[in-house]
Amino acid sequence: MTKGDFKNIDPPLRVAWGQALASIRVRFLRMLITSLGVALGIAFFCSMQTLRLGPPKATTQSPEQMEWLIGTSLVMCLVGVTNSMLMSVTERYREIGTIKCLGASDSFIVKVFFFEALLLGFIGSLTGAAIGTALMALTMTVTGNAPKLAPTLYVVAFGTIVGMVMTVLAAIAPAVQASRMPAAAALRVDI
Repeated sequence: MTKGDFKNIDPPLRVAWGQALASIRVRFLRMLITSLGVALGIAFFCSMQTLRLGPPKATTQSPEQMEWLIGTSLVMCLVGVTNSMLMSVTERYREIGTIKCLGASDSFIVKVFFFEALLLGFIGSLTGAAIGTALMALTMTVTGNAPKLAPTLYVVAFGTIVGMVMTVLAAIAPAVQASRMPAAAALRVDI
């Protein structure tokens, strides 16, 4: 048999989803911290978006300063998620090598990391969006500038989507690094 006779096959998506859930269970504490980092970044983002729903003089910050603060918090959140995913790749060298030796393709490895990031992003973003919007809406209500319900629900939905996109973007580099790992070299690594 020649090398061309062998072909890597991708298991069904449910297997990639199961791998991602198993990884989150095994590394629960770090994934929880990562998810809380996403939640804090998105909570700040959504609180600033909710603040914009109020009257123009509701804040002493200029729009440029608010955008700078929002951008900085989202970039810091992005770096935190990327770091967590890179650590996950480093810890899983042997696991990734074993999966690749069993015939999984590079795209399967990428799918596992994207599912992981998507789940972390959804949980962290939804939590952060709900908390940030609710706290700012409560604060605005106490000061007499209560926002309407429909725009605040839009802020929660938009914040959740922004957080999920951000975590998936943060997972690109670690997922590509994991997929390009040679299987034999990954099995020899001692961590």
